[in-house]
Amino acid sequence: MASSPIEPQFFDSFDGERLAWREMGEGRAVVLIHGYFSDAETNWIRYGHAAAVAAQGFRVIMPDLRAHGSSAKPHAASAYPPDALAKDGHALIAHLGLTDYDLGGYSLGARTTCRMLATGAAPRRVIFSGMGLEGLTNTDRRAGHFRNILTNLGQHKQGSPEWFAEAFLKTTKGDPIALLGIIDTFVSTPLAEIERFDAPSVCINGVDDHDNGSAAALADALPDARYVEVPGNHMSAVIKPELGQAIASFLAA
Repeated sequence: MASSPIEPQFFDSFDGERLAWREMGEGRAVVLIHGYFSDAETNWIRYGHAAAVAAQGFRVIMPDLRAHGSSAKPHAASAYPPDALAKDGHALIAHLGLTDYDLGGYSLGARTTCRMLATGAAPRRVIFSGMGLEGLTNTDRRAGHFRNILTNLGQHKQGSPEWFAEAFLKTTKGDPIALLGIIDTFVSTPLAEIERFDAPSVCINGVDDHDNGSAAALADALPDARYVEVPGNHMSAVIKPELGQAIASFLAA
């Protein structure tokens, strides 16, 4: 784990919103994107995943998505056009001048990775984690799930998935209005398009994580991918060292 907080750096995205990223390590660049309601610190740094990757000789670049972490949290609907997160990712890569890099993410970060690939990103290698095929081809089901969470805060049954998601939202001090806007950015990716993503890829998923469909099916759909199981479900896999170890092993191979 990081011994002291990593201070954010900032850039202006495609529409002028001020977004943050953090870095750890030196070497070949790998951009890792966090999940919904989370941030770079929670998803990648706190539980040692970034350190595990950096130890293999990588410069780990971890943006905070808009409406998350240290990034801007606008409330205007105009700040959340379709594919805004993918556009933010392209803007970060351009800002850093990256031409040879790896790219991946967890959950919403994996969906953002997919949308970046669909809109022209050309990383050498790709990591999809916490994501199944259905989560990329049909975003509506998860969109409805999260809209329900954010519009009924304080009303979810204790112990339910919605209740746990709201509890997580509180730990990250999320802005519900801004996060609702994120749902409007979701874009589904047709299977035929996913089948054209030919970069070597890994699909890493918790053994009990079925939130976004089948990660094994995603690996089967991609031309050059393998499936790796790690312990945990969608919420708990992120806190287990096996996630970072799996990413590091794939990149170091």
